[in-house]
Amino acid sequence: MPFIKRKDKDMIYYTIESFENTGLVKHGFSTRIGGLSSGDLDSLNLGVKKKDTWENIINNYKTFTKALDINIEDLVLTDQVHKDNIMEVYKEDRGKGLLRESDIVGIDGFITDKKDPALVTFYADCVPLFFLDPVNKAVGLTHSGWKGTVKKIGQKTVEKMIDSYGTDPKDILIAIGPSIGKCCFEVGSEVIEVVRGKFEDSGDYFYKKENGKYMLDLWKLNKDQFLEIGVKEENITVSNICTKCNKDIFFSHRGDKGKTGSLAAIMQLK
Repeated sequence: MPFIKRKDKDMIYYTIESFENTGLVKHGFSTRIGGLSSGDLDSLNLGVKKKDTWENIINNYKTFTKALDINIEDLVLTDQVHKDNIMEVYKEDRGKGLLRESDIVGIDGFITDKKDPALVTFYADCVPLFFLDPVNKAVGLTHSGWKGTVKKIGQKTVEKMIDSYGTDPKDILIAIGPSIGKCCFEVGSEVIEVVRGKFEDSGDYFYKKENGKYMLDLWKLNKDQFLEIGVKEENITVSNICTKCNKDIFFSHRGDKGKTGSLAAIMQLK
C-alpha cells in the first residue's frame, strides 16, 4: 500500500493508496515542484513563516488545494514547536493561520471528526504522520521530528483519537510520509542517549559510524510505537522516501543546509 506520485499540470504531490481506497478523505503531501516561489524556496513553498511574498504563498496554496479539491477557506494551519501537544479542530477554526489570525500556539498534531476543517502540517525532513479511522470517520495529522518521535507524539495522537472518537487501534489506518531516512539522518550521542532512555531494544533504531556519529531510523521508531498500542502492521503505510536523498523533489532542511521552503500535508474528511 504505497504512496502514489500524482501530477497536476506542473505540480507534483503524493497521496496514500490505502486512504484513497476508503473514499472518506481528500488528502495529499506536497513536493517543492509546481509553485511560484523563487530562490531557496523554489518553487511550491507552503511555509507561512518563510521569507516569501504573501502573494506567492497564497497562490501556492490555491494550486495545491485545487488539485486536492479542497477549498482554501477550510484550511487550518498548525504552529509546530517539536513538542507533543495535539489539538482537536472544529469548524470554527477554519482559516486560522492563513486567511485570518490564529490562536493555535505550540501544537504539533491535529485531529478532527468534522468535515468542515482541512488540517495542515509542515515539513522539511521531519516525519509526517497521517491517521484515518474509517469506522468512526475521524482523521489526524501530526508532525514528528526526532524530539516528537521520542516523546511518542504519534502514539499520543492515536490515544487522543481513542479518547475523543472511540477509535479502535485495530481499525485505524496510518501512513508515515516522505521524510529523512536512516540513510541520511546523522545525529550525535546526545540524541542517542535520549533514545536509549525512552525505548527498550533501542539498538534496533540506530547504528554507529566510524566518525563517532549515529544514523537514526525515525520511520521504524514511529512504526513500532503504533504496533505497541495495537495498530495492525498491514494498516501502516511507510513511504520509504527520503527527503534529503530526493531534495530535487522535496524541501530538505539537511539537504539544503537550512535554507529551504516548507512542504505540507493536508487532509479533510469528505
